[in-house]
Amino acid sequence: MSRRHLSYRRPLLATIAAFAVLSGTAAAAPADTPRAPAAAATPLGALDDTYYQDALGKTGTALKGALHTIISDQSKLTYAQVWDALKVTDEDPANSSNLILLYSGRSDPKSDNGGGVDQWNREHVWAKSHGDFGTATGPGTDIHHLRPEDVSVNSTRGNKDFDNGGSEVAEAPGNYTDSDSFEPRDAVKGDVARMIFYMAVRYEGDDSFADLEPNDSTSNGSAPNIGRLSALKAWSEQDPPDTFEQRRNDVIFDQFQHNRNPFIDHPEWVDAIW
Repeated sequence: MSRRHLSYRRPLLATIAAFAVLSGTAAAAPADTPRAPAAAATPLGALDDTYYQDALGKTGTALKGALHTIISDQSKLTYAQVWDALKVTDEDPANSSNLILLYSGRSDPKSDNGGGVDQWNREHVWAKSHGDFGTATGPGTDIHHLRPEDVSVNSTRGNKDFDNGGSEVAEAPGNYTDSDSFEPRDAVKGDVARMIFYMAVRYEGDDSFADLEPNDSTSNGSAPNIGRLSALKAWSEQDPPDTFEQRRNDVIFDQFQHNRNPFIDHPEWVDAIW
């Protein structure tokens, strides 16, 4: 971990500890208490005083540039390590042996990952062909946009852009698709949008990978773009961050990549940039 990253996390952790003491939550839980994945999110004030301090007060390209610098300071996983990371980041709050599939919403055993029928695999929300980054360490292994999903539902989504409309996906009711787009279920529309916005800020073409940008097209092919921007912005507003998404952001920050998705912490920054 870099010196710069340590300088963020030490005051942040100290502030969080103080917050816990003041709010009366510092005592350790009993040993037999089940783990609660849907724990309270990291206090935003603590993050603004440390992690986001160089971004506050900015808008537009200045905000995007500041956030890019902040979130580019991260640890990176291999594609093989993603399997185990998703078992932690997407754990079912009601069953610690399972995880929640992104589009299906189904609770599946963590151990049932692979390429077989009804197993779960690794979905690239920013389709890896949009920028041709594959599964290379970097955007191809960034767990801020990698989520568990049923193998066949993942295949149905394929590398389509995101937009409203289409026919309902039989294996994942509430999701819709047509020839060039995919619409996720309402409960994760905002999650999908904020993952796309994260990728667009994190990968700006200065680290040997393409400059990823959302646009208002659903015919992007292999270009380093994904759409539809207008739908994604509406989804982010329609479906604000919930406890599961906030907890996931904290786990990635604390245990894996040590960077955050700023649009989960500050959803208003979507409109401030786009």
